[in-house]
Amino acid sequence: MRKISLSMILLSILIIGMLIPVGFSANDGSQVVITYGETTHKNTDYKNIVDDFFVKQAGVDLYTIDSKIITASEVNKIASTITGKTYNSNQIFSSALVDLNDNDNLEVSVDKSKITTITGDMYLSALKSVGITSGHVYVTSPVTATGESALTGIMNSYEVATDVEIPDTVKEAANNEIYTQAEIVENSDVDADELSNLVDDVKQTVQEEDITDHATIVNIINNYTITYNINLTNTDIENLADSIEQIQNVQGDIDNYQSQVSDVLGSTDSDSAKGFLSGLFN
Repeated sequence: MRKISLSMILLSILIIGMLIPVGFSANDGSQVVITYGETTHKNTDYKNIVDDFFVKQAGVDLYTIDSKIITASEVNKIASTITGKTYNSNQIFSSALVDLNDNDNLEVSVDKSKITTITGDMYLSALKSVGITSGHVYVTSPVTATGESALTGIMNSYEVATDVEIPDTVKEAANNEIYTQAEIVENSDVDADELSNLVDDVKQTVQEEDITDHATIVNIINNYTITYNINLTNTDIENLADSIEQIQNVQGDIDNYQSQVSDVLGSTDSDSAKGFLSGLFN
């Protein structure tokens, strides 16, 4: 067997540190992140309810997971520019867990007993608008909540887990999509999942044909309302068109974010690093 000097080992360790991408670790602890609404985090009983949901649903060890508190000011930074709503520190209940170990495709599990307005499909659609296509997201609250503020926490979790910041323009566009759909569902008898499916189809058509013209997007929405047999008011259609147009206008930022985060969410570089480790220690 060949002798390996201490200097060679130290050099090898240095090279490994340079090759292993951000987010790769032996225990993948950084691949799971929880964001707590600040109201939930301040109340021990509330936090225990949320933690119990995450443990049961995601099968995680809470003591090995990074966590962050989402404050009212963070939610208001986005929400106030879209709806004019402002929240205080006693109104941020929604909490989320993001697990990037499940990275084959994007999946969202929502605690339907607590999240009353935003559905899993709505979160899924908004996250895909951002450019997020991998991971398993869990959303809950200790009390009944609309779930609108949870998207801020979810995106924040992805930033912590990947160490890649999502542009503010993209965050605003995704939140606008969520708020627009929530307002339609809350003020009409439109089924949330059907509305989400309609929005997905419209976004796909608009993206494939690279459409940014507002009137054309309105026509596409009208066509899909007939396909899905959904009754939307002219105001609803205009608001949906605005939100989809906004997503199209920030597509360059979305593409740039996807490019930065693809190595972290994918497995190619991690596999290369593991292969290097295997070869070294063999």
